[in-house]
Amino acid sequence: MLYFLSRHRPALTAVILLVLARVCLAADPAVSATYRPSDALNQSAFEHYYNLDYDAAIQDFERILARHPNDPFAVNHLLSAIQVRELYRMGAMNTGEYANDSFLGQAHHPADPAQKERIKQLVQQAVKLEDAELSRNPNNVDMLYARGVTRGQFALYTALIERAWFSSLRNAVGARRDHERVLELDPKYTDAKLVVGAHNYVMGSLSLAVKIAVALAGLSGDKNKGIQYLNDAYHSNGETSVDAGVVLMVFLRREHRYGEAFQIASAIAPRFPHNYLFPLEEANLLRASGKNSEAEEQYRRVWQNGRDGKYGGLHYEIAALALGDLLRSEKNYQAAAAAYELVSEVTGADPELQQKANLGAGEMYDQLQKRDLAVKKYEAVVAANSGNAEADKARKRMKEAYRE
Repeated sequence: MLYFLSRHRPALTAVILLVLARVCLAADPAVSATYRPSDALNQSAFEHYYNLDYDAAIQDFERILARHPNDPFAVNHLLSAIQVRELYRMGAMNTGEYANDSFLGQAHHPADPAQKERIKQLVQQAVKLEDAELSRNPNNVDMLYARGVTRGQFALYTALIERAWFSSLRNAVGARRDHERVLELDPKYTDAKLVVGAHNYVMGSLSLAVKIAVALAGLSGDKNKGIQYLNDAYHSNGETSVDAGVVLMVFLRREHRYGEAFQIASAIAPRFPHNYLFPLEEANLLRASGKNSEAEEQYRRVWQNGRDGKYGGLHYEIAALALGDLLRSEKNYQAAAAAYELVSEVTGADPELQQKANLGAGEMYDQLQKRDLAVKKYEAVVAANSGNAEADKARKRMKEAYRE
């Protein structure tokens, strides 16, 4: 059986998507909610977090933990912020990759050893606090819930940073079982439906052969139940309401329920004006649903907001790359080339996005019979990084002009 599971590792590690439900641990700052631990600084910390200002969020969460050193919720908040900041830096949180069957993004940069140690130290700190309380009262729903969150975070770490798939699976299952126990003890503890719902959806999405294999390990899932649980958590106004909305949006997109996913994105986006990912996802969903003209307008809007400084130093230039891809699909090669060229206008643009944009621009210039411009773009691709797939394509294009 272990041999069978190892062959299907990419599908099995899909269960780690449940942890995406805990990459944001705050309730919506625009809605009244109870934060744990009770601390006035939580408002600021969570607003920074959702607006992708991880450095400021971490500073706030550090101060909260210093004031509440024995509270595992405070530890988990800091753990989440540090871990997601590192994953974002590594390039392992590309939401576009979660919409396909591979589920898990491939990290493009190695993890910082110091951050790895800090993450593991916080996991140990949280589990020690949680287990101590559970040894006194095994039915303490808050501690069961907190431990499930910690286990989920560690599953995310082992999956996306250590790439240790079976360890990640064990922790993900542990998170689910902790939160299922919470719901047994208190069915109204809706926050726990986030992890259980995400796990159910992912397990229910596996192929029949893999479902049979994991059933032998005591695992099961139901896509419809998963989506219902996520809906419950999204509409609950609990700590996980926005988090559940984000995960539900990803799953609805996988189900081609683009209208429902768009409604969630458009409801959340205005609450966090410095987070470019939500309006970008609106554009992606519009394109997926065949509304190309509206998608084009939205990509351009995200791009312009970025140029106007709305997103600070975040990599909003991905909107230009996506715009180029959209225009290319419509065979509007001149406009696509112009969109790809926009990426180079951004100071400090992400090198991988720049490389992809240069490759795209080169291919468009080949389509337009502008061979000299195309070759210059291919040369820039290889100069940026000669050892990846984009460079291989560019070298091929330099030998033979690209044609669609």
